[in-house]
Amino acid sequence: MSAAVAAQEISMQEIEKRERSIEEIKTEAVHRAEVGQYPLIGLDPADVREAVASIHGKDKDEWAAAFMGVADRYMNEARAQEKSDPGKANADYVRAWRLYSFGRWPVPASRLKEQSYKKAIEAFLAHARFWDPPLEIVRIPFEGKEIIGYLRLPKNAAGRVPLVLAVNGLDSRKEDLAESFSAILPFGVGYLAVDGPGTGQNPIKVSENAERMLSRVLDYIATRPEIDTTRVAMHGVSWGAYWATKMAIVERARLRGASAQSPPVDKFFQRDFLMSNLLGNREYLFDQVPALMAIFENVHTVDELAATLAKMSLIKQGLLGKPMAPMLILAGVKDTQVPISDIYLLMDSGDVPKTAWINPSGGHLGRQVGVWPDPRIFREVIIPWLVRILEPPATPLPSTEVH
Repeated sequence: MSAAVAAQEISMQEIEKRERSIEEIKTEAVHRAEVGQYPLIGLDPADVREAVASIHGKDKDEWAAAFMGVADRYMNEARAQEKSDPGKANADYVRAWRLYSFGRWPVPASRLKEQSYKKAIEAFLAHARFWDPPLEIVRIPFEGKEIIGYLRLPKNAAGRVPLVLAVNGLDSRKEDLAESFSAILPFGVGYLAVDGPGTGQNPIKVSENAERMLSRVLDYIATRPEIDTTRVAMHGVSWGAYWATKMAIVERARLRGASAQSPPVDKFFQRDFLMSNLLGNREYLFDQVPALMAIFENVHTVDELAATLAKMSLIKQGLLGKPMAPMLILAGVKDTQVPISDIYLLMDSGDVPKTAWINPSGGHLGRQVGVWPDPRIFREVIIPWLVRILEPPATPLPSTEVH
């Protein structure tokens, strides 16, 4: 047995030892659906119970097949009713999308999980056909491949509109962002949602310079005559918040501001945090470390992940402390996935004042079950800040100088 194979086996054993058992995962998944807790927000607990009843082990294909089996029923019903009852069909497409998406969660790391992910995109786009204003699928050439994004602009806009570039986290996807950010359209603000590096349909994996893909998206935004390029902001959650923070530094000239929920900055990327906090993390439903491995090229063991993560620190990269765009930083003091010390470090850095929303009782992203669920934070904190930061420049007050 080679040393590399042995190291991989040891790392997988260590991960498995700290993870929930399959029965614990099933129980917790149903509970989270019942209380509207991530990653089961919007899923019907009855559907989740039906799916997990046919899961008996940790085989990834078995997991995906169980959730696809329930989702397929709603997908078929939606197709059959699209003309006779479009409202019911749309609701069924949403139901199917959420089930398919959870079937591939946290990452499509097997044949059927990949199939579930493809079906999730299909169901989401079927749902999006009901939208007004419509969803535009944009395809941006990039290094011989393409970046796929979802663009929506407000209706009947008088002149060019401001825009939010939204980036997902480790296990969410641009489809989730497109659904959430529909709430910003009535404020006259559009959005472009893309999968972050290493996730979804993104053409590249995470690396020390993977933000170049997001810079390419800003280049594309500049070609759209409907968009006011002087009023572009960015939003990211978790890993997406890392990219939003980095872009607030390297692309500060092209961003009016950036909102970031629980952005990893430095300690998150250290080996001791990986070993003590991320392996078997219980705030995360399951498989956080394998999901992290999947967003990088050729990372298969905990040791390889630790070495690769260390390179991503914004301190290691010499960026923290440089001039940056204004930011809204959201976090929970009880977050076990991104240390609150990273948040305080970011708040103390740079050259411009920052707005902070810190929940003393909050976990990852500042969420608090039953008090500050994700939708409330988004509606009451994130949307208002983005709308405000994207307002047109204030008209200068008339001079009061006395002659």
